Amino acid sequence: MFSFDFLSIGNVLAFIGVALAVGLAGSGSAKGVGLVGEAASGLISESPDKFGQCLILAAIPGTQGIYGFLVGFLIMLNTGMLSGTMDLSLAEGAYYLAASLPIGIAGLLSGIAQGRTAAAGISVVAKHPEQMSKAMIFAALVETYAILALLISILMILNVPAV
Repeated sequence: MFSFDFLSIGNVLAFIGVALAVGLAGSGSAKGVGLVGEAASGLISESPDKFGQCLILAAIPGTQGIYGFLVGFLIMLNTGMLSGTMDLSLAEGAYYLAASLPIGIAGLLSGIAQGRTAAAGISVVAKHPEQMSKAMIFAALVETYAILALLISILMILNVPAV
């Protein structure tokens, strides 16, 4: 007979936290990479030799999704989700849910912003390919805020009090 004992409120909140970290940050990355891909496709149709430079700029917004995945995986490891030994109190589940929000929200917004910045960098590559490193720097500046959110989420996960 199947049992739903693992569906305590604390466990459900941790599941929601994993979904938010991975889903929101991944959505930001997908949107950002898509924005750059659209701009790059136009340039490559005219100058196929600039594919390599465009590919680098297109890959940059993908990091937020990786950060969200990392946070989701850490929550899964710390809660016993992977081993099937989950038994979280309401407070513990709420802590994990809260820990997922910095990277989820910042990953969503910074992924999109980084995509827009990198897409603008495609026009730099189109007109002045030798200036690509400057376009990369502008896109990388947006990354700072995703990294800060990642660090806060990790610190929160590692410091969830046992309740």
